[in-house]
Amino acid sequence: MAKVEEQLLRGIPPSFLYPGLTPEEFAITQQALAASDLEPSRDALVLSVHTWVVRTPRHLILIDTASGNDKERPTNPLFHRQSLPYLERLKEAGVDPEAVDFVFNTHLHVDHSGWNTRLLNGKWVPTFPNARYVFPKAERDYYSSPASHNEANLPSLGVYEDSVLPVIEAGLADYIGPEGGKYLDIFEFIPTPGHSIGHMSIALESGGETAIFAGDLMHTALQVARPDMNTVYCEFADEAQRSRRSLLSRAAETRALYLATHFPGSSAGFVTSGADGFTWRYAQGASS
Repeated sequence: MAKVEEQLLRGIPPSFLYPGLTPEEFAITQQALAASDLEPSRDALVLSVHTWVVRTPRHLILIDTASGNDKERPTNPLFHRQSLPYLERLKEAGVDPEAVDFVFNTHLHVDHSGWNTRLLNGKWVPTFPNARYVFPKAERDYYSSPASHNEANLPSLGVYEDSVLPVIEAGLADYIGPEGGKYLDIFEFIPTPGHSIGHMSIALESGGETAIFAGDLMHTALQVARPDMNTVYCEFADEAQRSRRSLLSRAAETRALYLATHFPGSSAGFVTSGADGFTWRYAQGASS
């Protein structure tokens, strides 16, 4: 298992990512954050955008595909017309795009599905041409409909058209229903809606151990201590809080390795539960 980083997002104001978070609350909660989570001044957040690479005896699997190159994102300058060496980094990690067997998307936001496709001769084509792409069905249904064309989804406008539809049209898409369930024997898709309408986290069980690829259930470890705290990008607030508490409880009870999408550093760690709530500990070197 390895993490392939696309980019770091630096200098994120806590009050932007977490609307309503006061400077006083941040001063208290940020004490639990590691140095990698914060700018040196400790007054702004650092987020990672990356892909998890999983190798089993039979398959090569990517979980989430970051934000992509050449995408038109005029409503989201962070990801507009990028030119990043992501494919080169995949190859450095030993990943040949043609050798990928499966691509799992936890959800279909801008920074999780962008490298599903690449621009070739003016056309969007699947980046991983021999892979089956696995999408939550509720995400496909929602983002292909006018219902998703709302203010909450401004940052992801265009994603369905250039990063999802070409995969479907190529006949490479499979879907996970809203109930989730087992996949390839050792994976389980866990419904964790709220951040987005059909968000799924993914558990991997092997050798008596469990890892959970949690997607955007949390953006930073602040939400471990404050599972009630949603980000500006959580579209369905109440569901997001319920999903977060449920998966934190599951991660603590099973002693699972929690693999986040936006935590920097190793991006992996462990959740424990106690009388005062949940706590977080990074697993050093877990992403190597």
